[in-house]
Amino acid sequence: MRRIAITDIHGCLDSFKALLDKIAYTSEDELYLLGDYIDRGPDSKGVIDLILKLREQGHEILCLTGNHEAMFLEIAGESEGTPLDLYPGLPDTLLSYGCHHPRDIPMGHLDFMSTLPYYHEVDGFLLVHAGLNFRIANPLDDLSSMIWERYWYTRINKDWLQDRIILHGHTPTYVDDILRMYAGLDILQFMVLDSGCVYDRRGLHQLTAFDMTNRKLYFQENVEG
Repeated sequence: MRRIAITDIHGCLDSFKALLDKIAYTSEDELYLLGDYIDRGPDSKGVIDLILKLREQGHEILCLTGNHEAMFLEIAGESEGTPLDLYPGLPDTLLSYGCHHPRDIPMGHLDFMSTLPYYHEVDGFLLVHAGLNFRIANPLDDLSSMIWERYWYTRINKDWLQDRIILHGHTPTYVDDILRMYAGLDILQFMVLDSGCVYDRRGLHQLTAFDMTNRKLYFQENVEG
């Protein structure tokens, strides 16, 4: 049994499937998804459909919330006439659902997004979508920072963190930089897993998986049509 972390799928269903194939994912594994399942990519609905289907088939999948789920839910709760261009990627998500407003997607998908936790700890890893607010005594008290924080590495309080390692997404990061973090993982005690799957740029445009059990990284190029 392996524990595997993936983040920032952003509607890239084919790339997500290809990555699961590459890591030879089975129901014996535990999958940890760190948020941002929707927006920007072509099939946000398909990504959530697959997650829910795998769960129904008995797969152990722990999903965290991301800032894009939070924004989607915020718009879903707004009244008619609210501008729907308040954040990037929403039109792509609505197109995948064939609807015109976030509140019109299937209730099961809204329920999925609205019940996601902000962080999880497993096997010495602290999983979160974006980062932690190390300006306060207990970073786990600041939920907003868990989905929005960027560039927090220089503020890490290692007395608080102890021997845990933070895995996160949210900030698209070049593969070479991820590999450098991986090489120094036990010293740095953090690693970003967002390799910018939706960004067609050299060094990005990939989806990353990290096998926490065996300390192994996998990269899958974006294969969306």
